[in-house]
Amino acid sequence: MMTVTERLLQTLEDLREEDFNKFKWYLWHKEALEGFQEIQKSRLEKATRLDTVDLMVQTHCINIVNVAKLVLVKINQNNLLENFSDISEPSELSVS
Repeated sequence: MMTVTERLLQTLEDLREEDFNKFKWYLWHKEALEGFQEIQKSRLEKATRLDTVDLMVQTHCINIVNVAKLVLVKINQNNLLENFSDISEPSELSVS
């Protein structure tokens, strides 16, 4: 069974470069995150997909799935939401 971080990485790898850059843009804009904490722009500017996953874990921890879903909707990548569709139990939110 894949962990949440593995699913997030897989999801980010499915994004084209332009969409990945949009994903990161939303992560550093507080008003776009609708109440979730933003990640410093300087930390995301040159972040790879792996770095972005690590930064999201550090910043969002148990909210990582909600943040990922929110941003995927904002960048019109609703098809990738299914990567997280079966996560419903708190025990499945393990990020390790």
